[in-house]
This record gives sequence, C-alpha cells and structure tokens, in this order.
Amino acid sequence: MNIYVGNLSYDMTEKQLEELFAEFGEVTSARIITDRDTGRPKGFGFVEMADKAAAESAISALDGREVGGRDIRVNEARPREERPRTAGPRRPPRY
Repeated sequence: MNIYVGNLSYDMTEKQLEELFAEFGEVTSARIITDRDTGRPKGFGFVEMADKAAAESAISALDGREVGGRDIRVNEARPREERPRTAGPRRPPRY
C-alpha cells in the first residue's frame, strides 16, 4: 500500500521516515519529495508498505502525531492525476 505523509519537518530524512513506519511492519520504500530546482524537501513524502493491514495500522496511529515539531498528516495515497502537457511559453517568430 502506498501512503502519503504530509506536513513533514524539512529536516526529516528518508531513513527517519522509514524508521517511523517500520515499527508497524515492513517498509518497501520511503521517499521525501524534493524541489526539482533547489533540491530542498517540499515537506511531504510517500511510504510503501508490503502488508495492507500494517499500513492501515500505521495510518491510524501516525495521523496527527507530532513528529519533528509538526503534526504530520498520514493517509492512503491517491493515484496521481494525469495533467496535460504544455509546450512551454510561446516565443515570437525569428525573422
């Protein structure tokens, strides 16, 4: 099961995120989303757990818990919506 984790401290590492969820069961992956341009964390991430029951237990136990000075938000991740691709800014023709 894929889990969304929001309102994370900007100091949290992926290893710390994995350890937070590991107490509830096997963590397949844990990643914190970073800004493409600056490389700084955006304050949210995703955790994948192999066992659905363990994942649901982690969601109910961790949602609203204070971690790193912030109350984190934890819920089942929704599938990513496809957004239309844009060609970028229009440029005037060269003469």
